[in-house]
This record gives sequence, structure tokens and C-alpha cells, in this order.
Amino acid sequence: MYETDFWQIIDETRDAAEGDPEDQADLLVERLAQLTPDEVIDFARLFEARFQRAYTRELWGAAQLMLGGASEDSFDFFRCWLIAQGREVFEGAVHHPDDLAELVPDFDEEEDGDAEEFGYAADEAHEQLTGMPLPDLGNNQPRQPEGSPFDFSDPAVMAKRFPKLWELYGD
Repeated sequence: MYETDFWQIIDETRDAAEGDPEDQADLLVERLAQLTPDEVIDFARLFEARFQRAYTRELWGAAQLMLGGASEDSFDFFRCWLIAQGREVFEGAVHHPDDLAELVPDFDEEEDGDAEEFGYAADEAHEQLTGMPLPDLGNNQPRQPEGSPFDFSDPAVMAKRFPKLWELYGD
């Protein structure tokens, strides 16, 4: 599976789900179950690579603002949601997290930012196809996110790092 195929599947399921993360996860499982087990593994590898790429302190800070707080688990689910938004939003956010203010202008912290089930879609599809769990992809998350630490609880730091997001979600 090529990266363009990966993003096409993401876009198709997001559009069909009309942006609902739970519906999108269900549709993704259905779509992946139509592929071969090897293609599902390829999809999982591509997903995992993006999930790891988004493991940055800057994105965690953005999630902290947008969600009104982000534990480690919440940030994991936020990264799944970010991938589910498609290539343009994902790449924009990875490069400039503060641009999420413009990339997802209709963000609703009650409904958006959490796509836990989306992160398990390849596992579920693989199990449906083979009766076996998805093999270990060997991608262990680093112990610390990429980037220099900064204080998420310091309003001055957050306002300076994320001026657009601060304007929308800051205290």
C-alpha cells in the first residue's frame, strides 16, 4: 500500500462518516476488511509511522489547549483523531501546531479530538480477516515526545507558543 492509498482510505471514511470519529472508525474497519491481510498490515505500518511522527511536545501543547487538558492517553487519542482528519490537516498540524486554529475551525472539544477506536481499526480488520491479532510492528513509542519541554500550565508560555489557539481556547 502506498501513502496515497492510505490517505485516500482515511478521506473516504471521514467523508462517509460526516466527520463523526466513531462512525469513521467503524467504516475504516469495514473498508480495511475488504483488503488482504498484508495490505492491512501495510496500512497499520503507515498509521503507526504517522502516530509516532505526531508525538511531539508542540502538538501535545496544542492538544492541551484544544481539549482543555490532555493526559498521555488523551494525547494518544488526539493523535488518532488528527490522522483521521486527513493529510492536509495532519501535515499542517505536525509542521505548525498553532495552525490547528485555522485547519479545524469548527473544532468542538466535546465531540472532536478523541478517536481512540480509530487507532484500533487495523487490529480489528486484521483479526476479522485472519482470526489472529495484528502482528507486532516493532514500532515502540519513544519514552519522551520530540522537542524541548515547556510548561503547559504557564499561560504566558502557552499564549506565546500558540497565539491563534490561545485566542480560541486559552484561559
